[in-house]
Amino acid sequence: MLRLQGEMIRGGTSKCWIFDHQAVAATGVDVDALLLAAFNAADPRQIDGVGGASSTTSKAAIVQASAEPGVDIEYAFAQVGIGDERVEWASNCGNCATAVALYSVHHGLVPIASDTTTVRMVNVNTGARLTGTIPTPGGTAPDEGLAVVPGTSALGVPVLLGFQDPAGSTTGQTLPTGHAVDTLTGPDGPVEASLVDAGAPAALFEAKAFGLDGTESLAEFAAAVPALTVLRRRAALAMGLAHEGDPVSHAVPKVGIVARPAPYRTTHGTLIAQDEYDLAVRMVSMHAPHPAIGLTSAVALATAVTISGTLAQRDARQTADGTLRLGTPAGVITAQAVPAPDGASPTVLLHRAARRIARAELLVPVLEGRPA
Repeated sequence: MLRLQGEMIRGGTSKCWIFDHQAVAATGVDVDALLLAAFNAADPRQIDGVGGASSTTSKAAIVQASAEPGVDIEYAFAQVGIGDERVEWASNCGNCATAVALYSVHHGLVPIASDTTTVRMVNVNTGARLTGTIPTPGGTAPDEGLAVVPGTSALGVPVLLGFQDPAGSTTGQTLPTGHAVDTLTGPDGPVEASLVDAGAPAALFEAKAFGLDGTESLAEFAAAVPALTVLRRRAALAMGLAHEGDPVSHAVPKVGIVARPAPYRTTHGTLIAQDEYDLAVRMVSMHAPHPAIGLTSAVALATAVTISGTLAQRDARQTADGTLRLGTPAGVITAQAVPAPDGASPTVLLHRAARRIARAELLVPVLEGRPA
């Protein structure tokens, strides 16, 4: 039985296990095997591990201080399989980045300032650069806060998360195909798509192409997930993220639908009026509807609405200050694109919340480099 120290932190609407890079390396065990065993990934219930049996709770980040000038922290994000002995390393997670920022402040990985502390991070999966700014009154790392985000009523430490120059973070181009709109072949025929790379690669479709209007509940939207899963693979090939014969990724690109604003009720029954948001969105997380929206998807949408001709730009209510209010199943989530100097793409800011839940010694059943 292998012992591994870890910390569980809620970042936004995800739970993420954070591990120190040196502690992971010291086990001498292949990191995929280590995470698969720790999470009990082989079981769809993850009953014998620390996973939560959902895409938003089967996540990990491996963190270390960075030697790169202008960077404090490097972290690798892992999406651990659920009933699937596979770890996805191809993407980033903004909610886990929120958790990493709080972890870094508490573990002395950055100098703490007397008012607010900004953690400068690089996601090694994608090369994405982010900042997480946390209140540190009197130079102390906070354990509690009053910040709330749509998707949970739990309170947390406020974290202002910034995605710096997010365009082309994976493929090198904001529009990997060079087109604002492409046509992909889905199970029911051709479908228009906007393939965007900002924050994360994303394939965006209009809701009406699936007989939807963007206000659907999670259960109603689930009917479109099988078709979107097929289209995710088509989009990956079109964006150069995969080649024929490669294993199918269930995490990249992000896929979802967009539509013009209309009244709807959130998962908790709150009525959202048409004028309270700018773009309706429903996203897929692995094999299921996302209960809110992944932050990297929000960044992709905030970028897409600034590009003439994309499906998101067609449907979104335009604002003068770069603010985009996204109508998600959990409620309205706001992203703001802030102009950046030197020709870089706009920094996208999102207000998040994080809370440390547990520090624990995991007892991991790894045998000869493989899960026992």
